[in-house]
Amino acid sequence: MIPEKLFEVLNYEGVVAIATQGEEGPHLVNTWNSYVQVTGGGSLVIPAGYMKTTEANIAKNNKVLITLGSREVEGQHGPGAGFLIKGTAAFQTSGPNFDALKQRFPWARAALEVTITSANQTL
Repeated sequence: MIPEKLFEVLNYEGVVAIATQGEEGPHLVNTWNSYVQVTGGGSLVIPAGYMKTTEANIAKNNKVLITLGSREVEGQHGPGAGFLIKGTAAFQTSGPNFDALKQRFPWARAALEVTITSANQTL
């Protein structure tokens, strides 16, 4: 389900935006491409140091939108490739995905696991 071009983008640094819906409207939080891990099952696992508002929003509505990209990867119309990912999310504080993430990012208080429903290239 994850396009090969998305794996290529994740090999380069770039900003990742994670959007959730809260009572006061949309909420965005950022992280880095290099923090995003892909599980064997095709989910994304992202370390959460803070993300308290994101966590509260997901507790009420688990749908997320994620955008990410890199200027270093050839896109559809020239340099730069980007993706819009739709999915559902949950915060984990235990289990194999959290344990593996915590080894790489000792500062992580939780793992944000995103089950992808679609990943479309936008750039």
